[in-house]
Amino acid sequence: MRADAVEVSWGAEKKKWVVRIKAGEEVIRRSCDAPRDADEQRLRSAAAETVRDEGYEADPAVITIVR
Repeated sequence: MRADAVEVSWGAEKKKWVVRIKAGEEVIRRSCDAPRDADEQRLRSAAAETVRDEGYEADPAVITIVR
């Protein structure tokens, strides 16, 4: 299945990056152990890996990083 959107943002509650995968009406949230000051490339790689682990495909253009 293809993900419609992927967003990576800092989750202040758990002090971890959160990857949100949106596919249709479904939204999956997974945490990521990248450091708080991780660069964009590392966050995109972590998001892409999380998407694959969940059984989805995502075009790199749909990955958004919110700082």
